Amino acid sequence: MKPIAFVGAGRMASAMVEGLLRAQEIAPDRITVCGGPDPTARELSERTGVSVAEPATVAEGADFVILACKPQQLPDLDPALLAALECKAVISILAGVPLRKLRAAAPRARLIVRAMPNTPGQIGAGITAFAADPEPTEEDARVTTAILGALGETVAVDEADLDAVTGVSGSGPAYVFEFTAALREAARAQGLAPDVADRLARATVLGAAKLMHAAPEVTPEEQRDRVTSPGGTTEAGLRVLAARDLRRTLHETVAAATRRSRELGS
Repeated sequence: MKPIAFVGAGRMASAMVEGLLRAQEIAPDRITVCGGPDPTARELSERTGVSVAEPATVAEGADFVILACKPQQLPDLDPALLAALECKAVISILAGVPLRKLRAAAPRARLIVRAMPNTPGQIGAGITAFAADPEPTEEDARVTTAILGALGETVAVDEADLDAVTGVSGSGPAYVFEFTAALREAARAQGLAPDVADRLARATVLGAAKLMHAAPEVTPEEQRDRVTSPGGTTEAGLRVLAARDLRRTLHETVAAATRRSRELGS
């Protein structure tokens, strides 16, 4: 793989770097990172052996440049850095920043990719949706998938779908965390000790997720039905969820997050 530069060295950038190195996709001496005044870039370098550079020079010699800073920092990026993006491929993980704004910042880049990862990518268990401008070559598509694949699964989508992706997989981990916390509190309300309630809630969510992942041919509804005996305990609980219209609540939750993503990108 040709040299890569990272603008930003936070959690997602670090996860990408470490995932690429773990998969032996690239040697550390072919990765350069830059960060802000905090020590994240230096700490990443100490952990992995990648190089650290200043923003003005970080993209020199790189073929792919990953924008992993904060979205609001895009207008203030070093002009020398932006000029150095000419003829390079740029992958942005800046939430809510559309391709048109990225193209305006780097008009001569050969490829712009807008990606929406999620927080489980920090442990290589995420899923990242992405859209590209223009259609990437076979080699650029391969490298893009390898870089984003360092965070977990990848899926190519139309840019118009990325706001909905944000509402589902981008924000979705927070919904799962909230559900887990609610399950824990419900367990405590039934008299279980706090530590037991916490372990049960976490293990139940994790185990159910692993079971779904292990059998992709089985729908979530089919998995649900396998747990549910007529007249049993699970059926009694599911009746409450149905009465409270859980699905409608989630529809509204995802719709609200999707609307907000569109607002932020406008």
